[in-house]
Amino acid sequence: MADRITEQTPFQIRDILTVSCLIGVLSGCQMVGPEYTRPDAPVAEQWSETAENASSSERFDYEKWWSVFNDEVLNSLIDTAYKQNLPLQIAGIRILEARARLGIAVGNTYPQHQQARAGLSHVGLSENQPNFSAAADDSFLDLNAGFDIGWEMDIWGRFQRGIEAADADMLVTIADYDDVMVSLTAGVASAYTQIRTFEQRLLIAKSNVEIQQNSLKIADIRFENGVTTELDVHQARALLLNTQASIPALEIGLQQSKHALSTLLGMPPGSIDKVLVEEGTIPAALAEVAVGIPAELLRRRPDVRRAEFQTAAQSARIGIAEAELYPHFSLTGSIGLRGSDTFDSNLGDIFQADSLETFAGPSLSWNILNYGRIKNNVRVQDARLQQLIVAYQNTVLEASREVEDALVGFIRSQEQVVLLRESVDVAKKSVDLALVQYRDGAADYQRVLDTQKVLVGQQDVFTARQGDVAVNLITLYKALGGGWQVAGNKNFIAEVNQKEMSERTDWGKLITEDLSDSNDENNRKADW
Repeated sequence: MADRITEQTPFQIRDILTVSCLIGVLSGCQMVGPEYTRPDAPVAEQWSETAENASSSERFDYEKWWSVFNDEVLNSLIDTAYKQNLPLQIAGIRILEARARLGIAVGNTYPQHQQARAGLSHVGLSENQPNFSAAADDSFLDLNAGFDIGWEMDIWGRFQRGIEAADADMLVTIADYDDVMVSLTAGVASAYTQIRTFEQRLLIAKSNVEIQQNSLKIADIRFENGVTTELDVHQARALLLNTQASIPALEIGLQQSKHALSTLLGMPPGSIDKVLVEEGTIPAALAEVAVGIPAELLRRRPDVRRAEFQTAAQSARIGIAEAELYPHFSLTGSIGLRGSDTFDSNLGDIFQADSLETFAGPSLSWNILNYGRIKNNVRVQDARLQQLIVAYQNTVLEASREVEDALVGFIRSQEQVVLLRESVDVAKKSVDLALVQYRDGAADYQRVLDTQKVLVGQQDVFTARQGDVAVNLITLYKALGGGWQVAGNKNFIAEVNQKEMSERTDWGKLITEDLSDSNDENNRKADW
């Protein structure tokens, strides 16, 4: 029998090669499914909130926007957060996972089944089975070794669409990482600004406590000298106690802001004081800010790019689903050696030429009775695509709204601070005049009390609004999509995670290479 197989093998190979060539010609001829195009999105030509201090044409480097505050402590905090923030590390590891999934998708374009095999088995035949011959050997050992291969030809582009989807999914994870980076830099800057704001509000509260303590002494002296009644003393003490009571509330806000900043830096609460070193001033916002034009959000904001990549991935999945409507062509083959100890053969004969056995040929499979399910799956994928298109458009709208909100907050809070600064100056003069008049007996203590209440309130509001100006500017830069570029030329995986994962699993060069260029097709193909 082995001789018969050997004699027919050249003809089989010739026929198989002919069929294979025909299938090869057909392979890749038809890519089913839609070709992706970026969805249209509603984008205005200019921002609706404009002012002299908000320029749309000036060029600005959004990569390290926090440098506009010229605060070395803030610069150091953001650098630490980039290295140590845990959610950012998780986002980086997800990129690595997506890159590995892309490798799986690329591998599907090659023979999907490749298997070396070997086996030794004892065979015992029933003597009562049909057509059993007494001459047959009913007990023998069977030894075989060989190699099997199976390759489904990608005629309809199903596997190519899978690569497109996996590639877009990987870009989604990169955009997610960038979005985390945008939120992280803004979060660190905002928490730092709140800390400095609370510190300044505490200084003002303590300063007012000293002023009110002096006023209480004056009221006590005048009461002891019989100039005024005890009512002035009680009113002075009540105002003092009220101001002192505001200090614990401010200290609560200060400590909670420090705890929030510690978490962003990947540090335990309570350890941030070593980083802040000493009290500082509220970050001073620029008088002018470059906001660019709305269309720039489409390429700068990571969440907009993420929504676009999600749409691209889903567009490819329509092609994957649609490919199931058509027949699948495959080539399968097997080559090996087989021997047994039946009759005059022995297991050592397996290495003889006549022990060679082969199988090869094309096959076709077609889900011809499943069109209802397959077509409805195509419709499911198309409906999901349309949802993502609308979601992309909504993301662009929300991005524009966030910029407009931050812009109006920044502009109007600056105007408010100018007025509050003048109000505080006037309140200080009123307190000084009221105290002089009270000492001279030209005014009662109620006037002193009223002016000091106004001063305390105005100073606190003024300081808080100073912090709001900086926070609004931070929010504006976040809305404009600044900050993610700082990680553009670096590996997304932290060294501590690289080391731990490399010790556990063979990641090859994937874990150390610069994944920021993963969307480059030439670089991607070189990896597989």
